[in-house]
Amino acid sequence: MIWSLIVGAIIGAIIGAIAGAITNRGESMGWISNIIAGLVGSAIGQWLLGDWGPSLAGMALIPSIIGAVILVLVVSYLFGIRSRG
Repeated sequence: MIWSLIVGAIIGAIIGAIAGAITNRGESMGWISNIIAGLVGSAIGQWLLGDWGPSLAGMALIPSIIGAVILVLVVSYLFGIRSRG
């Protein structure tokens, strides 16, 4: 039980970090934000796109990353966070 929560948080952090790198907004996000973006983005992506493709810790990776990218872009837009570079 605890192990699955830890693994889920780690996978969520990785998904959030990938979304931050794709959107070029990863520098402004900390690890907690990465975990939240990854977990919430995973739920959004799987709700919108289904659970196809490879999965880890119960999260379909491709829809999860797409959902996290959408979440990061929407939150960045709402809070006026600009990309660097």
